[in-house]
Amino acid sequence: MVENLFFVGFVGAAVSLLFALFQGRKVMRYAEGSDVMKKIAAAIREGADAYIKRQYTTVAAFFGIMFVVLLVLSIASNGELVNRFTPFAFLSGGFICGLCGIIGLKVATRANVRTAQAATEGLNKSLRVAFSSGTVMGFVVNGFQILEVITWYTLLRFVFLRHLPDSDANAIIAQTMITFGMGVSVMAVFARVGGGIFTKAADVGADLVGKVEAGIPEDDPRNPAVIADNVGDNVGDVAGMGADLHQSNSGALVATVAIGFTAGYGVAGMLLPIIVCIIGVLMSIVGTFFVRTKEQTDQKTLLNALRRGVFIAGGLAAIGTLPAILFIAKNAENAGDMEKFAFGIFGAVIVGIVSGFIISYLTEHYTSDASKPTRELAEASNTGSATLIIGGLSLGMRSVTLPMLTISGAVLAAYLVSGGASFIYGDVASFNAGLYGIGLAAVAMLATNAIILATDAFGPVADNAGGIAQMAKLPPEVRERTDALDSLGNTTAATGKGFAIASNAFTALVLLVNYVNMVNLKLADAGRAALDLTIINPPVLIGFFCGVAMVFYFSALCISAVQRAAMSIVNEVRRQFREIVGLLDGKEGVKADYATCVDICTKGALREMVVPTLIVIISPILTGIVLGAAGVVGFLAGTVLAGFALAVFMLNAGGAWDNAKKYIERGNLGGKGSEQHKAAVIGDTVGDPLKDTAGPSFNNVMVLATTVAIVFAGVTVAFSLM
Repeated sequence: MVENLFFVGFVGAAVSLLFALFQGRKVMRYAEGSDVMKKIAAAIREGADAYIKRQYTTVAAFFGIMFVVLLVLSIASNGELVNRFTPFAFLSGGFICGLCGIIGLKVATRANVRTAQAATEGLNKSLRVAFSSGTVMGFVVNGFQILEVITWYTLLRFVFLRHLPDSDANAIIAQTMITFGMGVSVMAVFARVGGGIFTKAADVGADLVGKVEAGIPEDDPRNPAVIADNVGDNVGDVAGMGADLHQSNSGALVATVAIGFTAGYGVAGMLLPIIVCIIGVLMSIVGTFFVRTKEQTDQKTLLNALRRGVFIAGGLAAIGTLPAILFIAKNAENAGDMEKFAFGIFGAVIVGIVSGFIISYLTEHYTSDASKPTRELAEASNTGSATLIIGGLSLGMRSVTLPMLTISGAVLAAYLVSGGASFIYGDVASFNAGLYGIGLAAVAMLATNAIILATDAFGPVADNAGGIAQMAKLPPEVRERTDALDSLGNTTAATGKGFAIASNAFTALVLLVNYVNMVNLKLADAGRAALDLTIINPPVLIGFFCGVAMVFYFSALCISAVQRAAMSIVNEVRRQFREIVGLLDGKEGVKADYATCVDICTKGALREMVVPTLIVIISPILTGIVLGAAGVVGFLAGTVLAGFALAVFMLNAGGAWDNAKKYIERGNLGGKGSEQHKAAVIGDTVGDPLKDTAGPSFNNVMVLATTVAIVFAGVTVAFSLM
């Protein structure tokens, strides 16, 4: 009976995608505004579409090469090194991930002008338009995530593997799920890194020359980089972020599906995380109807409007999972001890949801300009940019402590309550049952990700709306409303990234255990001893150091890529101000050359995004060949720990610098054009590549490195030097 519930996944995916379609059509019904606004929006849309087309062409070539490599390994080894479904699962994962980004981009580049027009009528209407566009991304990501898992399960179990016993079929299914997770992760890293380089190069270049040197407002049409900046919001913070969050969802889901088999829960263990996701989607739909605000622009009011929807969705999801767990545990065949652990598994779900809210609160506390840390950071601008930057570095480092402790406590609690604690469950306690609880906690944390992602994705739309309002010379109160939504978007974007990095830390730990289990099975089949994972084993220790080194080198590549591209933009903007007579003076009929700046950002992003991604893919394979599987375990542990800490530091420091600038721009501490504002702009430019390029990329890096290690585990065992 329970086995047939897999088909409910198709219903859940359909509901999610249909709601996304409904929201998208609703956005399109809003007015676009004047002809000037439409023309500006068309330029942004054209630039974004051109970049995405060129980026995906580059990525498609890479996927083609990887497909051939995986196919050759599969055929040459008769499925021993890589199973025969791996190349196709890899392609499908990358395709779906990229599709999520494209859909989100198409809606966002049409919603920005509608949000600006809605802001002429009121703050609440503007919020509803931007938020509705964000829900399209949120529900597309969740719908496709469920659809992909269910489709692969159906094809494998009832078509390709129908002749195999359940245990053998489930083992192959679990491995294949992780494989398409690798495709998702590769696509997400390309999208995040490439989009992040584009958007931050344009943003930094536009701010340094426009605001600091020329003293003109943000999004002033005289600035040649202004269109590139608005294009970047879409390709980095919409398309890149959509691919990123799709990877977060898929990574948690496939890892837990795989560990459900290892835990001895059979089909029930593989089904339950999918049901949790479906419940989360349904409750997220309910939550979206509670997001609305009054005509106040203070951040506390706006944050409460979004919190209301997220908290309602999370609370309803928590309530809805208990009967689902009890039903599946009681009625599934070959579910092992799941019924004994049912309430503990529910406890793990609660741990995931609550820890997600805690991470969200901590991120908001450190980055919102309604909170003390960011306001104190803004006050540091009174003594210049140096003290502001020092304060931001301190804030970012301080902000790592509580999230690290929260994740540590959540992992331990989920492990203990879900079946890992012998003092609770006695002789039936199981290590793998505890690990399953950790994975399910990650799934639960992201179960309502549709509405969480919606609160994240509306930020770039509001930012674009502000730019359109400025360039179209709409009344000041319109820009005031869009600025309020933009500042809110900075906080919710940091919150969304906090959710993502926390869930990926959970996911990477579960995948790491999957890797150990898989390698030990392969070693046993080869008649070799199991892995020695003591910390003093040299390969483990060396691997740990190598993982940390890779994290820092990856960060350096991303940040320096933004630096080089931003320098090109700075020089181009200076050239145009110098050579185009009357441009800086705003002489009528004189226009900036926006296309050249867009082209510079495009070329820089495409050129710089490949090497960091290749390093993440090659490093675990090379480590396995040199240090063996034990070295890979150390490498992955170092990657997860250093990646999580560095990501939180970068995200929160960058978010605080950004919102400190926004706080000053609203008339505090001297307001726009003051020395404090100039100092804050410099601080914001320092934080830009941290919070929007390097930092969020670690969401994908941690999981990508681990999934690559799993896919190439057979290669490591067969060819390692140790």
